[in-house]
Amino acid sequence: MKAIRRFTVRPVLPEPLRPLSDLARNLRWSWHTETRELFQAVDPEGWAASGGDPVRLLGAVPAGRLAQLAEDQDFLTGLTAAADDLDAYLHGPRWYQSQSPTPQLPAAVAYFSPEFGVTAALPQYSGGLGILAGDHLKAASDLGVPLIGVGLLYRHGYFRQSLSRDGWQQEQYPLLDPNELPVSLLREADGTPSQVALTLPGGRALRAHIWQAQVGRVPLLMLDSDVEENAAGEREVTDRLYGGGSEHRLLQEMLLGIGGVRAVRSYCRLTGHPTPEVFHTNEGHAGFLGLERIRELAGEGVEFDAALEAVRAGTVFTTHTPVPAGIDRFDRELVAHHFGDAGELPGVDVGRVLQLGMETYPGGEPNLFNMAVMGLRLAQRANGVSTLHGAVSRRMFSGLWPGFDPQEVPITSVTNGVHAPTWVAPEVMRLGARQTGGGRGGGARPAGSGGSGDGAQRWDAVGDIADAEIWDLRRTLRRQLVQEVRERLRASWRQRGAVDAELGWTDAALDPDVLTIGFARRVPSYKRLTLMLRDRDRLMHMLLHPQRPVQIVVAGKAHPADDGGKRLVQELVRFADDPRVRHRIVFLPDYGMGMAKKLYPGCDVWLNNPLRPLEACGTSGMKAALNGCLNLSVLDGWWDEWFEPDFGWAIPTADGVVTDVDRRDDLEANALYELIEQRVAPRFYDRGPDGLPGRWIEMVRQTLATLGPKVLAGRMVREYVERLYAPAAEAHRALTPEAARELAAWKARVRAAWPQVAVDHVEAVAATAVNGTAELGSTLGLRVRVALGRLGPDDVEVQAVAGRVDPDDAIGDAQTFPLKPAGGPDLEGRWMYEGPLTLDRTGPFGYTVRILPSHRLLPHSADLGLVALPTGATGEGAGVLMR
Repeated sequence: MKAIRRFTVRPVLPEPLRPLSDLARNLRWSWHTETRELFQAVDPEGWAASGGDPVRLLGAVPAGRLAQLAEDQDFLTGLTAAADDLDAYLHGPRWYQSQSPTPQLPAAVAYFSPEFGVTAALPQYSGGLGILAGDHLKAASDLGVPLIGVGLLYRHGYFRQSLSRDGWQQEQYPLLDPNELPVSLLREADGTPSQVALTLPGGRALRAHIWQAQVGRVPLLMLDSDVEENAAGEREVTDRLYGGGSEHRLLQEMLLGIGGVRAVRSYCRLTGHPTPEVFHTNEGHAGFLGLERIRELAGEGVEFDAALEAVRAGTVFTTHTPVPAGIDRFDRELVAHHFGDAGELPGVDVGRVLQLGMETYPGGEPNLFNMAVMGLRLAQRANGVSTLHGAVSRRMFSGLWPGFDPQEVPITSVTNGVHAPTWVAPEVMRLGARQTGGGRGGGARPAGSGGSGDGAQRWDAVGDIADAEIWDLRRTLRRQLVQEVRERLRASWRQRGAVDAELGWTDAALDPDVLTIGFARRVPSYKRLTLMLRDRDRLMHMLLHPQRPVQIVVAGKAHPADDGGKRLVQELVRFADDPRVRHRIVFLPDYGMGMAKKLYPGCDVWLNNPLRPLEACGTSGMKAALNGCLNLSVLDGWWDEWFEPDFGWAIPTADGVVTDVDRRDDLEANALYELIEQRVAPRFYDRGPDGLPGRWIEMVRQTLATLGPKVLAGRMVREYVERLYAPAAEAHRALTPEAARELAAWKARVRAAWPQVAVDHVEAVAATAVNGTAELGSTLGLRVRVALGRLGPDDVEVQAVAGRVDPDDAIGDAQTFPLKPAGGPDLEGRWMYEGPLTLDRTGPFGYTVRILPSHRLLPHSADLGLVALPTGATGEGAGVLMR
């Protein structure tokens, strides 16, 4: 018989063991080795059965065992130490509190994301975006940044992956009971659950409870629509991550953005947490948060345009996609149906809402509402997630700033990082602790894991570790991975219908002494899961090489609706099923955080071969590097930024040269094979008289010492604080309602007058020139006559833009030089501007001039997307001076 209702009966902890509950409810245990070891000591078998989840463990441990532990003085001593350590971590000053002057820093930051990968015990993530968001929260906690995370609680999380007998991906959606998760309901003062509510068309309502997870010092608020007061359809809004059709996704994103702001307000009201001054949108899914904040200000009597300026000032938008196809876009009529007086945000003009998401650039689709476009229009500050991705994003969204070259589009970059205490194997931690003299839980922590400094000197100390110790560590981690793979392989084959009598071969799958390559990620086509299969005979030869064999561990999930991705998985699985090579290449289903923590440390090489430049960042290679695994990757994402031959390999690409996709894949697969055959494998198997691969070990050492400090989430979060959060907080404070009204009125005036703004005439006053060339170091005097229409010099900036020019006279590596007005307007109302232009570089050189709007409250000169150029100039390519 099946139960009609399921619930958990929690044990009553004896008084001496009560601190276990606090330790279990704070997710710091997910990256704090000593706390995990304490829970393992409670019941080693139960800890394994719970999947390393303290909440599940405590819900199943026998009462007799609890009574026994309550009398165990050694255990109680460890429990007291862990509880005291957590208390000190939560309440002591960290890096953020040591910054001076502190008034420039935001009192709090609200960080919105559709998914958060904090721990496998809270499965609310699908891939890199969620893992990045989880690492962002953890690093913010370690650094003491007053951050509030905001997301959704999906009752089915993301799907669990298994394989059919013929290798086809199958999905299962286990139901998650929040009462069995490390979360608690946010409650009002009278004990009732706190709720947020959205108005839907037809007088319906979408209500949601607010669940809170504590990620160290950072609260994570997750909205859950499975509320009894909701109708059946509304209860299902937060059913699955990235599930459902367009309206379902729209409701999820409205709940995340609009409901998320309301949840933050409730949380701050009930707990006394400082009110956020900065709102950070991690991708466009949460973009509606800006509209809710506009509605709040409208309720205080602030007009839409002024409210928009005030909201933009304190908003940061991070884009993660390098392709338009990766952006959520909704039918304009569907969006209009859900807003206005008949739906959400009454009093906010629906037409203004639709304008925010309109693709107004060439090639844009006028009937679609673009969430990333809205995110950019609602944020003063925006960034990509690697240097290359920042450049890609500036090109991709340049249509929103017509008249500006892509390099001037106001999208910067903050390269992602990963949370070392989460992803570094305990064995690596312990080796670091021995080398730096750190005690238990002290010096083992890598740079950026907390405190007031970044501990970068700890990474330098790897240079003093003996070769033999590094190699022993690598062999230990590889051996652990082999054991893990064999267990997972047997379990997977049993799910596929095999019986034990067929699975004897799994005992010999992989070899702990063979060069091991890892490849694990989501399976969209651009990541090219099957590139390694382009020449199967050649791959088979590498796998079975008599002297230098290679073995490969592959994992990854295709989106449930992506049959193309599922076919790639099946293609790889069928190859790996071949009895000739199945001991050398394996596919492990259900890739997640638990598997990843074994996979990254145990591999010798991490493979990444996307179509360049479609990998925004690619943080899996960072996690591998922190464990001494070497990267073999296309120069894309973070690897394009930090690759050096001393610690990895770059796969040559044919981007920009070969347009035929199959031809490009053939060329790049061949380059991959050659690297493995001629450089990677020989270096791994090249042993010295002591039996050690000295050159390989040196690459491991360089990976840890050089990449270690760079790839940290602590470094990333510090950059966000210093470069984006602090300026956003300052702008937020400056944009009072009065200042916002002033700025909005000025913008309206400038936009109306801009058609009359023009560059009439440009002349070079003096320069040393011989036969049309000028000498390095000479100065060119510019005189520029401009029409400003109804604007004055206080409304604009006139600039000279100069630099080297290409054969088409386009200026690259440009510098700007301000020009100043020379007296008042002439009889025609024209203004003369003058200024010097220093010729500071040799070779083909050119200049142009332009007029930009200027106001003390503008974050940058491209903010309005307005620019006036000389007649006939389409960019900064006019006015070639010398060649």
